[in-house]
Amino acid sequence: MRILGKGQTALSIKKIYSDAVLYDDSDKQKYDFNSDETTVVSPGIPPYNELVKNTKNIISEYDLFYNEMPFSIWISGTNGKTTTTQMLQHLLSSKGSVCGGNIGTPLAKLSKDAKIWILETSSFTLHYTKKTKPNIYILLPISDDHVSWHGSFEEYEQSKLNPLDTMTKEDTAIIPVKYKKYSSRANIIYYEQSEDLEKHFKLDRKRINFKEPFLMDALLALAAEKLLFKEVNYALINSFVQDPHKLEEFRDNQNRLWVDDSKATNLDATIQAVKTYKDKKMYLILGGDDKGADLQSLFEELQKYNLTIFSIGKNSTRLEELAKKHNINCTVCVDLKVAVKIIGQKLELNNAVGMLSPAAASLDQYSSYKDRGESFKKLILEK
Repeated sequence: MRILGKGQTALSIKKIYSDAVLYDDSDKQKYDFNSDETTVVSPGIPPYNELVKNTKNIISEYDLFYNEMPFSIWISGTNGKTTTTQMLQHLLSSKGSVCGGNIGTPLAKLSKDAKIWILETSSFTLHYTKKTKPNIYILLPISDDHVSWHGSFEEYEQSKLNPLDTMTKEDTAIIPVKYKKYSSRANIIYYEQSEDLEKHFKLDRKRINFKEPFLMDALLALAAEKLLFKEVNYALINSFVQDPHKLEEFRDNQNRLWVDDSKATNLDATIQAVKTYKDKKMYLILGGDDKGADLQSLFEELQKYNLTIFSIGKNSTRLEELAKKHNINCTVCVDLKVAVKIIGQKLELNNAVGMLSPAAASLDQYSSYKDRGESFKKLILEK
């Protein structure tokens, strides 16, 4: 067996399949492009990569463990899949579940003795997965993201829908009503908003301590719990603690409100963030690597609110041009430190918020969204 990639996923598989040989772009000279050998592709390698394009027998990490995967719940979508995965694991860990996938633990490291695998599943993995299917598929809304990897939004969207092609009548999918016409043998439950989930599964949002967008994540996790065990544990879901850098509120030494939403690496996440603070005056830091996304819908949403944009990162100029087009005030800062300094001179104590919700990846200036978020908080709290 061959493995394309030398990262965490590839190295974890290598520990199980010791005879497997790892390759990346530096190994092109010794790579046999005519081989029919089974080749596992690490999810981060795009389909336009030369090794991928010229390899005959490609499978995904998920397909590799087709015969060993226990009852599985896959969770995908553009935003909210990490939180939903974590919430569901929080609910089901006492019932023998483990979680992994895109959330950080490769499948090779998951216990084969676990009763349930809860897998945060990326579009990259789904693109290459042809055989393996989930028993329950939870699909959050899909918006423009990873266009440069997939080649188009349509290809990105199709990757998210691929599991529906292999699921059977014994399986259940919870998906946005937008895809009601998509053909599948699975038992499908459609939703458009949180109220639809609440109604279908007979849940009570008043007993859930999360507000949007995390309310929907909580409802989806509770829905899966109810499907499997006919029970709803409100006390347990309310004890879940959200990760940092997701609409994380904090206050500076003047008691002014700031929000670290560095995890918002695409436009839909930022749209949800501004909706959350729609009743406040917003000083919004945008920018980074937008991965080729069409930002038109973001700016159509932003123009509805009382906000000023402070652009940072490699797409600063592009953001300035879009802001002018939509009559939104924008200050080009390029650097996060500059943006925080300017906002710090303007931010009011009452009914206002300084917010980092960049609608872009961080790698143009930072090692990760976590690094960006920590830098943001440090600039504010160390004043």
